Order: sequence, then structure tokens, then C-alpha cells
Amino acid sequence: MDAEIRKRVAKLEKLCSDLLGCQVSVESEANKKQQGKLYRVRVDVTVPGSELVVDGSRTANEDAYVAVRDSFDAITRQVEEYVQRRRGDVKSHTA
Repeated sequence: MDAEIRKRVAKLEKLCSDLLGCQVSVESEANKKQQGKLYRVRVDVTVPGSELVVDGSRTANEDAYVAVRDSFDAITRQVEEYVQRRRGDVKSHTA
């Protein structure tokens, strides 16, 4: 599990060279009557001027590796959007 998380963090670092920090926590819920343990993976990424978070509530899964994959897929999308905004590729809409 640790190696999988490190591999995915390295991919984030390649995507965003000015990534300041990444904190990952894997939690398991108590057993439910009709299903096994649910694993929640929270990913906090710190970039200049912002903090990007996936809290794991939508990516919870009975398989810890699937929960890690889904959480990192979600944070990768956020980092990609951040990089595009920094480059000016995305126009910001004003109200």
C-alpha cells in the first residue's frame, strides 16, 4: 500500500513541479452488517496559494487499493485544473 501511494504522489509531483506537500491518510470504518470495511483515503495537496483536498467520502470502497486509486484520480484532476489556471489556459468566470 505504501509503495502504491508513493508511486501516485511521484506522478503528482511530475504533473505539478511546484507542489509543496502531499499528505495521505487511509482510514477504515468499522464493519457494517451487510458489507465489509470501507476504506476512506484523504489526500491533501498543498500548492502555492491553494490547498487541494479529496476527503474520501465519495471514493470510499471495500478494497483499499481501489479507494487509493479513486482518491488519487480525483486529486489528479484537481491538480491538472490548478496547473491550467496557473498557465492561464482556463478563463475564470466573474459573477
